[in-house]
Amino acid sequence: MLSLDQLRDLKLSQLTEQAREWADISNRAYASRERVTKEIVSDLSETQKSEASFFAVVRLGRLANNYQYIHTECGLVAASLNGLAEELAPLQRTLLNALDDAKQAGFEVFDDGSVRYPAAKAGDTELLGDTVSGNSGFFSQAMGSATALATQNPNALRAQGIADAIAGALSQATEIDEQYAQALRRLKAEEGLDVTESTWADVSGDATAVHSAADDVLKENIPTDRPQAERKEWWDNLSDAERVEYLAVYPDVIGNLDGIPAVARDEANRLYLPQLMGELAAKGDEDSMTKLAGLKEIDAQLQTAGEPPMYLLGVGDEGNGRAIVSYGNPDAAKNVSSYVPGLNTKLDAEFATDPHSTMRRAYDTAVAARQNDPSSASIVWLGYDAPQSATEVMSEENAERGASAYDGFMSGISATNENADPHITAIGHSYGSLTVGKATQEPGGIPGVDDIVLVGSPGVGVNSAEDLGVTKDHVWVGAADNDVVTHLPSKSEVAGGVFGGAVAGIPGAVVGSWLGDPDGDDVWFGKDPASSDFGANRFQAGDGPFILNPEFPDVRNSGIDFGAHSQYFNPEKDQVSTANIGAIVAGDYQRVIREDSR
Repeated sequence: MLSLDQLRDLKLSQLTEQAREWADISNRAYASRERVTKEIVSDLSETQKSEASFFAVVRLGRLANNYQYIHTECGLVAASLNGLAEELAPLQRTLLNALDDAKQAGFEVFDDGSVRYPAAKAGDTELLGDTVSGNSGFFSQAMGSATALATQNPNALRAQGIADAIAGALSQATEIDEQYAQALRRLKAEEGLDVTESTWADVSGDATAVHSAADDVLKENIPTDRPQAERKEWWDNLSDAERVEYLAVYPDVIGNLDGIPAVARDEANRLYLPQLMGELAAKGDEDSMTKLAGLKEIDAQLQTAGEPPMYLLGVGDEGNGRAIVSYGNPDAAKNVSSYVPGLNTKLDAEFATDPHSTMRRAYDTAVAARQNDPSSASIVWLGYDAPQSATEVMSEENAERGASAYDGFMSGISATNENADPHITAIGHSYGSLTVGKATQEPGGIPGVDDIVLVGSPGVGVNSAEDLGVTKDHVWVGAADNDVVTHLPSKSEVAGGVFGGAVAGIPGAVVGSWLGDPDGDDVWFGKDPASSDFGANRFQAGDGPFILNPEFPDVRNSGIDFGAHSQYFNPEKDQVSTANIGAIVAGDYQRVIREDSR
C-alpha cells in the first residue's frame, strides 16, 4: 500500500523526465538500426560480393536486430513511466485537494489517512469530536457517511468525506503502482544478449504487460475510429520522437491502420514482425507453425528485395492469417492496383514462396504495369479470410465480411497517395472477385477506384457491370476458355439437377437451366462477368490446359485440372493476360487486347 506521504510527495516530473531519457535511448537505437540497415548493409551489399562481405552482412543483421530489440524494450519502459505518471497525476491531485480541505476545516490528518475532527455545539449541547477512517468502496463509504450523520456533529460528515477521498486515492494509486511494477519487472535482458525467436516472444509478452498496465493510455490517442484521411493527418502532425514511440509500443496497430502512410506502415510491420514470429513460435501448434512459415518467407524476401521494392502494409495472425504486401510504394506511384486472392489462400509458406505464389502474382502485375508506366505499384491484399473448403467457397459470407475491410484499405490508399489524381485499380481473382463485387456494394463503393479487373470469376454478386460503381467501360474481365471456375453452373442449374429430377428424359440440370437461366449465362454468384449481358470489357487470356474427362469425353472443363484458373498473372504461362492486366493497371487501355464476350 502506498503511504500518504509517498503519494503526496511523489515528483511526477521525475517520472516523466526518466521516461524522456528512456525514450531518447529508444530513439538512438532506432536511428542506429536505420543506419545499419539502410546505409551500411545497403552500401556493402552493392559494392562487395565476396564471401567475407556476405558474413559481414549477416553479422550486421544481428547488430540491427539487437538495436531493434533495444528500441522496442526502451520504448516500452518510456511508455510505462509516462503512463504511470499520467495515471497517478489525478490521484495525487485528489489527495492534495483532500489535505487542503482538511487544513481549511481545521481537521488533523494522520499518516494512515484517518481524519480527526473537533467538537461542535448544537445549542447547549456539545457534540464530541472523533477520528474517522476512510473507505475506498462505494458501499463502505455510504455506511461511513451514515455513521457520521448519526453523530449529529456537522464536522463528522465533512471529515468522513475527506477520509474517503484519501483512502480512495491511496487504494487506486497502490493498484496502479503494482500493475506498472509488474510490467517494468519484465523489461530486462540477460547479460550476453542474443536476440532469438524466444527473445521476441518475450518482447511480445512485455508489450502485452505494458499495454495492460497502462490501460492503453498512449493507444487512446491513436485515431482508430476516425476516417482514414484524419488518421493520416494525425500521423503527419506527430513529431519524429512521437512517431518512434508509437512504433516501439504499438507497431502492430500503426502497421495495420489504414490511412497511415505506406513507409510508416512498412516500418511498423518490420518492427512488429519478429514479435509476431516469436509469439507464434512459442505457441507451437500446427496453425501457428503454418503462419510462422509464411512470415519467415516474407521476412526473408524483405531482407533481399530488389525492384520493385517491397512494402509490408499489413500482417497479423487473426483467422487464417493476414498479409498485405506492395511491390512499389503505393503512396508515390501514380498507378496503384490492389489484388484480392480467392479460394485456399492463407498465410503459409506457399503464399510467399511458390514460383507462382499469391505474392508473385502481385509482383508480376507490378512488373507488367511498369512496362507501360514506371510509376506503378501493385498490392496483394490478404486482409480477410478467403474460403478454405468447398463448403465455404459456395457461400458469400467470407466475401461479405471481407468487403468492408477492403474498402477501408482502399480508402487509406486514396488518402495517403501523394499524386493529385492517382489511377487506382481493384483486382479480384476467383472468389476474390466476389469480395471485390461485394465491396462495390458497400456505402460509397470502393473509395477512389477507377478500374475493376475480374479474372477467373464465378460471379460478383451483381448482374451488370454498371452495378459496380464505375462505368462499364472501366470493368475488365479475363476468363480463360478452359477455366472451370468461370463455367460453374448457376444455383438454379444445380437446384434443377439435384432436386428437379428429369422431365420427359431431359436431364435435371437442363431443367434447372430452363427455369432459372434460360440464356445459359449465369454462374454460381450471378451473371457471368464474361457474358455479353453483363456488359464488361473482356480482355484476351490464354485458353489454359485443355483436359478431357475420360468418362465424359465430350465434356470440357470437367474440373480435373485447374491450371487455366491460376495462370492469369503468370507471364510464363499466359503472357497476353499478364500484359493486359498490366496495361489496365497503368491506364494504358490502347494496349489492352480484347476479345468477344461469351
